[in-house]
Formats: sequence, C-alpha cells, structure tokens
Amino acid sequence: MNDGVQGSAPDRRAPSGTHVRRTAAVLWLVLAAATPGSLHADEVRVAAAANFAFAAREIGELFEEASGHEALLSFGSSGQLYAQIAQGAPFDVFLAADRSYPRRAVRDGLAVADSAFTYATGRLVLFSADPDLVDGRAGLEEREFRRLAIANPELAPYGAAAVEVLEALGLANRLQARLVRGNNVAQTYQFVVTGNAELGFVALAQVIGHQRGSRWIVPSELHSPIAQDAVLLRRGASREAASAFLAFLRSDAAAAVLVRYGYE
Repeated sequence: MNDGVQGSAPDRRAPSGTHVRRTAAVLWLVLAAATPGSLHADEVRVAAAANFAFAAREIGELFEEASGHEALLSFGSSGQLYAQIAQGAPFDVFLAADRSYPRRAVRDGLAVADSAFTYATGRLVLFSADPDLVDGRAGLEEREFRRLAIANPELAPYGAAAVEVLEALGLANRLQARLVRGNNVAQTYQFVVTGNAELGFVALAQVIGHQRGSRWIVPSELHSPIAQDAVLLRRGASREAASAFLAFLRSDAAAAVLVRYGYE
C-alpha cells in the first residue's frame, strides 16, 4: 500500500534544461506571431525633402527592421512635393524642409490637424569641389568664380535661406547674374560636384561625410531657421504604418541618425 501511494505522488522535480529551452522557444514563437508588425505588415509612402535623402534612407531601414513595415521614399523640393500631394499623389507622410508647407497642407485639408511637428533643424553650407575656393565668407566676396548654385527659392527652403544669406552679406545684387538655380537642393549639389557651378549653397547633411572640397557652414544668424516639419497626410490617417513611421521619427534611434548628418 505504501509503495502504491508513493508511486502515485506528483513528480515535483525541477524541469530539465531541454524542457525549459523547448518551452522558451514555443513562447517566443507565440509572442512573435502576436506582434502587430508580423501580422499586419504594411507600407508607408513618404514624400521627403531632397536635403533629407541620406538620413531618410537610413531611418527608413531602421524603421523597417524595428516594425516590419516598409518605407517607400520619394524625394524632391518641398514645393514640388506639395504640388504632387495637392494633385492627389498617393503619399501618407510629408517630410518638408520647412514649416510652411505642412501647415499649408493642414489648412488645405490635405493633412491631419495637429499632426505636424519639427523633426529636424537643417544647416546651410557653402560648398565647392575645389579644396581651396571656399574660405568662410571670403569665398563669396573675394574669390573668382563664374557660377553660384542655389536651390529655387520659390520651391526649396534651402534656396530661400541662401537668398537671405546673400542679402544679409550685401551680395544679392552683385552676384545675381552668376546664380544658377536647381529645382531642389539635390540638383544644386549636383551642379557643384559636376563642375557646372564652382560653388553653391547646399545642406550640410549632403556634404558632412565628405573629405574633399571646401566648405563654410553658414552662421545661423544670417538666415531664418530651417525648421523642418513632418505631417500625417489624410491618406495615411488610417494606416498603421504611417503613424508608426512618424512615431519612429521621434525615437532615439532616428535622433542619432539626424545628429550624424548635422541636423539639430
């Protein structure tokens, strides 16, 4: 009888290591299956200002790894992108190079009210592929050059900032005939690196990793702050991926990328 009782008692020994590992593996699979990103992976279409291209690509990759969603990025001047959005282009998120276009999108009913926020503050730089041409403001005032490239100030905030700098330095009239305008700051940068213009005003983010050429980071007091705002567009209001992307843009991981590219 005693042997029978002892044989029916429950086994209170600790589970074996194999059992623990198997249980942990099963639990991990359950949690992975329950993760929203794995069940509801989606895509977000992002219209981003040209100056933000390098940083946006890195942030997009980090976002995809963290969320499972896919970020589809398109670049151009803020004015060009706004025109496309107004004409019905299928974007979910707008990352402009200023504050005015996102605010205009809200005012025109193209974006969600109260969704705009400043994701970065850009810096303007005078850049030349010639390592000896740019030496502070002397590059504009004292050196010989035929062409100075700027982004179209009517479409691109970095171009508008460049005009403000020329006016602040008293050089706007003197250099007017030498200006060549790119549709956006990316094209402006191409004018300089290909030699079509000896120097140009571009975004610090475009040249911060360069060892070649010469540059002058323009003092911020010479132009209005280049505060760059993001906004959730109406098309993206119901898309989980769009809200997730904007949330990720505020994360420490995204901030680290921004700092590395010279944004404040």
